[in-house]
Amino acid sequence: MRFFKKKKRKEYDHEKQVPVIRKSICTGEETAGFQNKETGHFEGVLLIRNDRDLDMFMDEYGLEDIPKTIY
Repeated sequence: MRFFKKKKRKEYDHEKQVPVIRKSICTGEETAGFQNKETGHFEGVLLIRNDRDLDMFMDEYGLEDIPKTIY
């Protein structure tokens, strides 16, 4: 018996979006997601609470390096 469903991985358009981590200048909170190259719109996927969360995001999307932006 399963109580929790595994979330479906969000796909992103490699040509229109880039993976980034946004960091709040006030609280230091970090969110991993994807930013549209043309409009700059950010779509958050995962709240980064520790290194394990960041590693999970990088592994899930096959990323080796990810830029950080401050907002």
